[in-house]
Amino acid sequence: MGKNIIILGAGLSGISTAYFLQEFDWVESIALLEKESRPGGLCRTIEKDGYLYDIGPHILFSKDIEMLELMLSVLEEKNDLKRSNQILYKKRQIQYPFENDLSKLPDEELSYCINAFNHNPYEEYEASSMIQFFLKTFGEGITNTYLRPYNEKIWKYDPAFMNTSMVDRIPKPTQEEIRRSAAGETIEGYLHQLYFSYPSQGGIEAVPNGFLKRLDPAKCAVYTGKTVCGVERIGEEYTVRTADGGAYEADMVISTIPIQALTAASRDVPEEIRECVNSLRYNSIAISFVRTPYDLCGENYAFMIPDKNVTFHRISKMDFLGSAYHHGDEATYMVEVTYRKNDSVDIMTEAKFQEEIRDGMVEIGFARRKEDVDILDITKYEYAYVIYDLNHSGNMVKIRDYYAQQGIILNGRFGNFEYWNMDRVLRESYELSKRL
Repeated sequence: MGKNIIILGAGLSGISTAYFLQEFDWVESIALLEKESRPGGLCRTIEKDGYLYDIGPHILFSKDIEMLELMLSVLEEKNDLKRSNQILYKKRQIQYPFENDLSKLPDEELSYCINAFNHNPYEEYEASSMIQFFLKTFGEGITNTYLRPYNEKIWKYDPAFMNTSMVDRIPKPTQEEIRRSAAGETIEGYLHQLYFSYPSQGGIEAVPNGFLKRLDPAKCAVYTGKTVCGVERIGEEYTVRTADGGAYEADMVISTIPIQALTAASRDVPEEIRECVNSLRYNSIAISFVRTPYDLCGENYAFMIPDKNVTFHRISKMDFLGSAYHHGDEATYMVEVTYRKNDSVDIMTEAKFQEEIRDGMVEIGFARRKEDVDILDITKYEYAYVIYDLNHSGNMVKIRDYYAQQGIILNGRFGNFEYWNMDRVLRESYELSKRL
């Protein structure tokens, strides 16, 4: 007899898990329960007054060619683009990554970065935190000039208390590369990201929508507006209850919803596990979708902004991504601000928040006057970025062991509490389907 499966959450991880599992004969049915009014999760595109924008910049690239080709195959049409990302430092544009375009720095900072890289007292130490990794890999000049302030700004967390999970794949530049960078040569870094693709129509949501269209309706059903409020195991079967009074039964539960939501809905969770879950750190995100009547940023896509006098840490131009996202001579931007519950951004009034966005646009030179900054929309999303604090690994070992004992399978960025990009989400869903 085939198994009936419930997948909690219909973001990319939930949808892709269903996509891979439907191919197996042992799977009889798959029900996806999604809290929002439509699927997509973080891979969601919002339409506002004829404009499209995503919940943060999403682009399609990967070293995992198999998963990249799969993502691209579900699109009706794509645009192929060359990355042009900049760091805004003291009114100067420095091509990303920072260490590959050092000659654009003021002379004093340039000398500081080169000397500290060439005479680095931290090289021989083992790095157990993010800041130790930066110091070991780049020296204190590049670390203190850009990496420390930018990461403190985006994570709202001291890098001394974050582990190396986010950064230990960053390659160390050679002395030859630093010399060439300092001499005026812009060196292309992170070559697997240099070229990327993006849906020609429909924004990034075209990717999960493409997988949705490939779900077998005889096996798979997606239910939206279903907030999970109860998960109970009785013997070898599970009952999942939703806030609207629904009850769903299955032989297997795969959870891609935030581990916090799963734990809140589960019965008889030991206090030790609840404490581990409550100790997990993450950031929320506020995306301001902004229009200006002119374009002052040129043919660039994303800009990283380490300046702490500017509220937002990154701004991305939708117009860069293709004709479907471009409107006349104006420019439209996704402006990102990370925050956590009860911090200064979270408690800020909307009027104050909008004022901060307008002030920042003028400060970075993307608007001549505050009055030129038209804020079309603001979207807030609670679960955006996993923070790898120093206790993350230990907490997650206990949490995963507990849910494995309950027979509940965790997957996805917040279901498994790992900072996975879209390609990694697909890979994990694929490997999970094979293991099952």
